[in-house]
Amino acid sequence: MPTGKDKIWVVVPAFNEGPVIGSVVAELLSTPYRVVFVDDASTDDTAEILSQSNVDVCSHVVNLGQGAALGTGIAYALKKGADYIVTFDSDGQHRVGDIASLLEPLQSGRCGVVLGSRFAAGGEASNMPWLRRVMLRLATWYSRASTGMKLSDTHNGLRAFSREAACRVTICQNGMSHASEILSEIHRHKIRYAEVPVTIRYTDYSLQKGQSMANAFNILWDSLMGLFRR
Repeated sequence: MPTGKDKIWVVVPAFNEGPVIGSVVAELLSTPYRVVFVDDASTDDTAEILSQSNVDVCSHVVNLGQGAALGTGIAYALKKGADYIVTFDSDGQHRVGDIASLLEPLQSGRCGVVLGSRFAAGGEASNMPWLRRVMLRLATWYSRASTGMKLSDTHNGLRAFSREAACRVTICQNGMSHASEILSEIHRHKIRYAEVPVTIRYTDYSLQKGQSMANAFNILWDSLMGLFRR
């Protein structure tokens, strides 16, 4: 008979995270959850490090983007019988201690999706550059205007789904605009949702790998085009 651990899966997309992937694996293995990493055709030693770790690994032959990696990982977790799925970044920005807070509203039956927020009361965005803060506020404004969802943080990769919600939310955007697409899916299917405060740790490494302002405009454009494709 499956244990609780077998029913909670953490999905981690990864692309060229060699310098930090080992510490992220170690943190996640300290939790009572099952973990699957999706290597999105990394060209560094990410795949080698994952192959030597006690985690499940899915691999893309070509680089498809974070949205596609999340889709692969979620599908894998569902196939393995997951009742709850948490999405988690591989660059060291997320804290494993926040996972339990994401799961509580799901396990109590209050909602089907829980979204982490660094801007909600009790949340934190340590060492966030002001330009990044402005970019995220603009993204939040766009998402609230397009979906009507009253959210404080709309591009946070730390989120959790019940099995039913994960089956209903379809990710078609392969790149970073999947974040807006997920919100649109929640709104379209009228899935109950909640926000919980989380901490995002901005380091020199994660900022170096982070999104530029030009990429932010690409996200907005892809999201707008996604609305017309529905």
